[in-house]
Amino acid sequence: MTLTAPKIAFIGAGSVVFTQGLLADLLAFPELQGAHIALHDIDAERLATADGAARQIADRLTGEGALRPRVTAHAERRAALADADFVINIVQVGMRAATRTDFDVPARYGLRQTIGDTLGVGGIFRALRTFPLLKSLAEDIAEVCPDAWLLNYTNPMAMNVQYLTQATGLTRVVGLCHSVYWTVRDLADLLGVPHREVTYRAAGVNHQAWVLRLEHQGVDLYPRLDKLIADDPELRRRVRVDMYRRLGYYPTETSEHSSEYVPWYLRHDSEVERLRLPVGAYLGIVDENIAAYEHTRDALAEGTPLAVEGTMEYAPQIIHSITTGTPRTVYGNVPNRGLIDNLPATGTVEVPCLVDGLGVQPTRVGALPAQCAALNRSYLSMNDLVVRAALEDDPRSIRQAAMADPATAAALPVERIWDLCDDMVRAHAELLQPALRATLGH
Repeated sequence: MTLTAPKIAFIGAGSVVFTQGLLADLLAFPELQGAHIALHDIDAERLATADGAARQIADRLTGEGALRPRVTAHAERRAALADADFVINIVQVGMRAATRTDFDVPARYGLRQTIGDTLGVGGIFRALRTFPLLKSLAEDIAEVCPDAWLLNYTNPMAMNVQYLTQATGLTRVVGLCHSVYWTVRDLADLLGVPHREVTYRAAGVNHQAWVLRLEHQGVDLYPRLDKLIADDPELRRRVRVDMYRRLGYYPTETSEHSSEYVPWYLRHDSEVERLRLPVGAYLGIVDENIAAYEHTRDALAEGTPLAVEGTMEYAPQIIHSITTGTPRTVYGNVPNRGLIDNLPATGTVEVPCLVDGLGVQPTRVGALPAQCAALNRSYLSMNDLVVRAALEDDPRSIRQAAMADPATAAALPVERIWDLCDDMVRAHAELLQPALRATLGH
């Protein structure tokens, strides 16, 4: 594909801080400075704030005589999508109130969560309230911009991409997350090696992929990392380091995230203390995001210049590569169609992807190390049950997904898991598809 001035639709543009970062990345490419940026959000105030921020960023990043982006704001989604070449989905259904429910209700059962957006009870219900939005968004894309690439940032990433793959006819879908990039960058900093000189390969599932190779000038960096860990007891007080020491491959997500996907840590007071796990941390992040939004809104009202910083996100790189034909490698979340041999074919996997004028082309990895694949299979089995619940209108599959979730199963007996799911259904009922609003008891 070669486009002179692509149209890029932002769905959920009221996530203003993230929208600002993506726009800064996009407009840093001279070839994209003539793009049409179409913003959509259902919240009028947030949409107006995103519009104001986008116009200010466009003014600051495109100089005199340069191409100028066209920025439009749309309360109606189909208008934003019409003839789009790329659709960036950053919607969070239910916002802060729903997120607080995801933490508060399980906490009454003694269930600990740190982030609650990928697996666990929080991940299950975030997915179930997002699926109806994804289905209607896909229907609109199929009608008004069928050739567009859907670049999804909304969590739970793997469940959302699997649902889009199985419930809609869209094929140009890739899920994007910065965890692989920042993991390798942080490791490079820790090891004192320039990030640009590090070569690496990672694969697995979103938030639980594995750094399979980590090298500098052809030399394996893992022995150097082993020595650092052996010499520093504070490094050993991180979940991801603990998992690396026991599994042999470094996981690509923070300790807070990683602790939720396995049964070994959050259930035990001693492990929460040893590994310094911040239970409920995401609620603080949500509050910080709201404060950042309010700061942007108020700065625009006062005429104060906004800080414009790039974020190194993958979506702008993908858009640039497809638009210009410039080849590059990113990490994407895509259906596992022969990409990782020892993971389920129906699951969503995170693998290196070549991007150029032909689009996003996933790389076949082969088999993961057996111990890594074992954890990934548990993750994907739980995902499969959540997606099945939505596809088959089957409320029992919600409970079965919670039973299969490693951290939930480690913390609660089965009757309490079913009671918890009933309470979560009651709390989120208006956001769920009708057939999934049933309570089942024991």
